[in-house]
Amino acid sequence: MVTLTRKLSTISNLLLISKLLKQHKQTSTTTTLIPLSQQRSILESQLFNTLDHCKTLTQIKSVHAQILRKGLEQCCYVLTKLIRVSVSLKVVQTDQYPRLVFDQVRYPNPFLWTAVIRGYINDGFLKKAVTLYHCMRDEGIGAVSFTFTAILKACGDVKDVNLGMQIHAHTILVGGFELNLFVGNTLIDMYVKCGVLELGRRVFDEMPVRDEISWTELIVAYAKCGDMASATQLFDGSPVKDMVCWTAMVNGFAQNSLPREALSYFERMQDSGIQTDEVTLIGVISACAQLGAAKYANLVRRIIERSNFGPKHDVILGSALIDMYAKCGCLDDAYDVFKAMKDKNVYSYSSMISGFAVHGRAQLAIQLFHEMVQKNVTPNKVTFIGVLTACSHGGMVEQGRKIFSSMEEFYGVTPSVDHYTCMVDLLGRAGLLKDALELIQKMPVKPHGGVWGALLGACRVHGYPGIAQIAASHLFELEPDSIANYILMSHIFASAGMWEDASRIRKLMRKKGLQKNPGCSMVETDKGVIHEFFSGDMSHPNASEIKKTLMNLLERLTAHGHQPILSSLPYDMSDEEKKHILVTHSEKLALAFGLLNTSPDSAIRIVKNLRICEDCHLFMCGASKVTGREIIMRDNIRFHHFRNGTCSCDNFW
Repeated sequence: MVTLTRKLSTISNLLLISKLLKQHKQTSTTTTLIPLSQQRSILESQLFNTLDHCKTLTQIKSVHAQILRKGLEQCCYVLTKLIRVSVSLKVVQTDQYPRLVFDQVRYPNPFLWTAVIRGYINDGFLKKAVTLYHCMRDEGIGAVSFTFTAILKACGDVKDVNLGMQIHAHTILVGGFELNLFVGNTLIDMYVKCGVLELGRRVFDEMPVRDEISWTELIVAYAKCGDMASATQLFDGSPVKDMVCWTAMVNGFAQNSLPREALSYFERMQDSGIQTDEVTLIGVISACAQLGAAKYANLVRRIIERSNFGPKHDVILGSALIDMYAKCGCLDDAYDVFKAMKDKNVYSYSSMISGFAVHGRAQLAIQLFHEMVQKNVTPNKVTFIGVLTACSHGGMVEQGRKIFSSMEEFYGVTPSVDHYTCMVDLLGRAGLLKDALELIQKMPVKPHGGVWGALLGACRVHGYPGIAQIAASHLFELEPDSIANYILMSHIFASAGMWEDASRIRKLMRKKGLQKNPGCSMVETDKGVIHEFFSGDMSHPNASEIKKTLMNLLERLTAHGHQPILSSLPYDMSDEEKKHILVTHSEKLALAFGLLNTSPDSAIRIVKNLRICEDCHLFMCGASKVTGREIIMRDNIRFHHFRNGTCSCDNFW
């Protein structure tokens, strides 16, 4: 069998050589009057083209044999091509064959030197490549632009900025290469990869000629590091804006929590007639998810389907769409996408499970988890965070404990500090604060702020100022500048009537110069326009109509027996002052505006940056009943679906 294989290989190689000879013979017989120099040029061109079709080392060596027979063993043009093909196919290490070919050449030109230098770089031997470059310089051979771009790219790949700076100096010393467009672009890329963006910008500013790559490299770099001001400045100055450039801006804004700007740039991109790809769409989906913008979500889905990137066949886009719809409050749409997907992996299952979890559909989340396991899709860390969150929001303590204990034993997933956070939240919400504290004390990993924050949050709901102080002491050490922890502790002391302790915490906040983030709520109109409201802020252009609608709604609720929960503001002030503050909470202003600017048969969608307070929760329940409208609200913890006087969370949040 081995002999037969060798014979077939030999036949294949002979056919290749025969083809080469036949071409040469035809050329010789038809061009007998062509000068020898021109015949040589034709032969070199034929060898060059034959090398393009080589797929194995044996074929390359067969052509090499022809090169030797034809007396072209010193021809740098053909040998450079031979070495490049050998290197690109990765059929042999540079030292084992290309370098031997190179060493036989008496006067190698810069391109032949560069071919071998690239070979060493492709093999991962940057040091050998640089050593050969120095030999080239010692021989008095001048480098070409490809020499520098190859080495500089390798410096960027291994993040060796010191070597990169030395080669940069050589581009100047050799003379003129710092003005070369390709060298300049590679220098920018090298400095960006090495994390020295300011030097990349300096190279850019000094380039006499720039192309799309020059602009795009820096725009992408600024966007990735979060400097959207510099990215925007460059983008506005760029003479040509291609898909990569637009995508960098869209994704940059989305990744830096500026979803409105991301969607604005996407609209401009669409208006400019620039085509989108999966990367662009992932950024837009992320922006929609952050805003909770349902109208934009539907628009993006239509664009995806028109672009033949349908979620049915693209598991990445499908999973992203599930996450987007879930975060926009469109759980049914999320599930429709999930069911339509032909291929489902751990990411699509995890996205759907997490969606069910934050919407309080705990049973469906658990059911989908079991379905996933039955279909031999192995859950990962993210899956278990979603499942445990579902148990927490559903008050399913025993189910959560069983799943947590099964993670490592049955699925090989070691619980991380985030999984312990879920368990502390689960136990804390259920009022099992002593069990939660005991779990923290037995954790095999050091608890972070999220763990202690979950315990402190539970203390606010159930009391236990003693345990709260333990949690707060750790939080003040781990997160000394997080005002939320001080506010929570102050509320716990105030709710327990411990006014002196509450006052002490507030004084500490003032001493540290901490300021509370104002409550902020966004509401989406039927046209997809998003309006933003801050607690106590009546500066909106429609403020008078909003106030009138709000007062009218409050009167209707009062007629149905509604009473504000004044304990939601645990401050030492009069009841009338508390009522005035509570009625202008941001979500109430957003609701009033939504009633004015959405059709009666549509849901009012509100997104808030903080946890909804008890008073606003009761207010939303009542408003959904007296107005007959569904109110879907996303706070910083979960979703609340208010329908006909009740909430999907069953007052457990």
